[in-house]
Amino acid sequence: MPGAFPVENGKKETMDHAHTPETAQPDAALTGAVLADVAALRGRVRGPVFLPDEDGYADDCAGFQTAYQQRPSIVVGAVDAADVRAAVEFARAHGLSVAVQATGHGLADSTEGGLLISTRRMAGVRVDPATRTALVDAGTRWAQVIEAAAPHGLAPLSGSSPTVGAVSYVLGGGVGLLARRYGHAADHVRRIDVVTADGQLRQVTAERDADLFWALRGGQGNFGVVTGMEIDLVPVARLYGGGLVFDTPLIPEVLRTWLEWTTTLPDALTSSVGLIPFPDVPDVPEPMRGRFVAQVSVAYAGDAAEGERLVAPLRAIGPRLADTLTDMPYSDSAAVHNDPTHPHAYHSTNVLLRDLDASAVPAILAVAAPDSPAPCVVQLRHLGGALGRPPAVPNAVSHREARYAVGALTFAVAPGAPIDQKAHQRLAESLGGAALGHAPNFLLGGNPTAEEIRAGFDAATYQRLAAVKATYDPRNMFRHNQNIPPAVR
Repeated sequence: MPGAFPVENGKKETMDHAHTPETAQPDAALTGAVLADVAALRGRVRGPVFLPDEDGYADDCAGFQTAYQQRPSIVVGAVDAADVRAAVEFARAHGLSVAVQATGHGLADSTEGGLLISTRRMAGVRVDPATRTALVDAGTRWAQVIEAAAPHGLAPLSGSSPTVGAVSYVLGGGVGLLARRYGHAADHVRRIDVVTADGQLRQVTAERDADLFWALRGGQGNFGVVTGMEIDLVPVARLYGGGLVFDTPLIPEVLRTWLEWTTTLPDALTSSVGLIPFPDVPDVPEPMRGRFVAQVSVAYAGDAAEGERLVAPLRAIGPRLADTLTDMPYSDSAAVHNDPTHPHAYHSTNVLLRDLDASAVPAILAVAAPDSPAPCVVQLRHLGGALGRPPAVPNAVSHREARYAVGALTFAVAPGAPIDQKAHQRLAESLGGAALGHAPNFLLGGNPTAEEIRAGFDAATYQRLAAVKATYDPRNMFRHNQNIPPAVR
């Protein structure tokens, strides 16, 4: 996810290390002189500044994830990198923490107090077909990048949902529709423009601020506010893809066949299986309404005839409730998964596994538990291929040896209702012993523990991330995320 912005000279400056997370000051109350300075802040930025109860505050706080609410003391609706710098400098001067939100898909917990930088107004993309790159601004959604790249026969390494913010997706690693062929989205970043806790706008590359460039690609939003990003595009204009949906009696066979099938595939084919308890409501298509189904999603970056041959073992399982596999332009790739587009409340967790075979099917079905009082989707993702190979420029993405990911996604049964996380506990109990760790982008909601966040990285990578954090954000200003506290020096 991100610009052609003016930047500082990029020289790394080690900041004050006297403050650790334990000694960092709490967010200051917005009274007296601080409120007077808010008026000055409004004069410095081009975008709006909101205080609680002012018109526009709630809209900028709202995100796709509705299980949690952003309740900052101040919101800055940034329209450019200069606004971001002004907001960070204000927060630094007044001892405020800083949260960042573009679309709000990955919100992990409620933010109380501090300053929220809303980047949704920074939504632009510029494609260079000669270099096969795109400059992506902080609030841009994947749909905009896909649309801009398509006329040139190019595609970004986007995920299953085009409504997700591109920047935060890439910062978390990014396992998308073309993942097995091209690897993590974070492996294909050329430049990141980021405002660090000292208020500097840095143009970070493999040659300039190399440690920060390494950490940002995989370490998420722990190190500053990314204002733009230069990413690679790939020469993919069309996909053979879509979904096969099977009814309840065939689910065990679907899992067994899919697991065996994935051992035979070329890297150009990326797939997953979702075990989905569809509610009996009018919004659900009639064939799936009220049913517990297995949906196999396929994205093959190759010839449609070869795609038909490759998926034949899946079709041989039996009759389908739906079969949408077809040749499609990449601009229609949202149809592969058909992810929800309306805001809702959810928690998700996942485990990364070195291997997975049919012996795990009973445990996976136990996690899916269609008779659970809380709806739960269990998804198996096929990894490996290019995901398992080191990138040309190293980054913080860990656990590349994983060949499968198994995740549980639980929804609220009613607006404002608590989310039952028993499925998450069952997943940890049944598969956690064999887990390499977690994929950070799929660890959403539920206020992840320090242990869960550490499990997103191997030990050496986590230690290096904490050291980079101590250099660029020693007071842990950017802590409203899957937080990596700065190492104590």
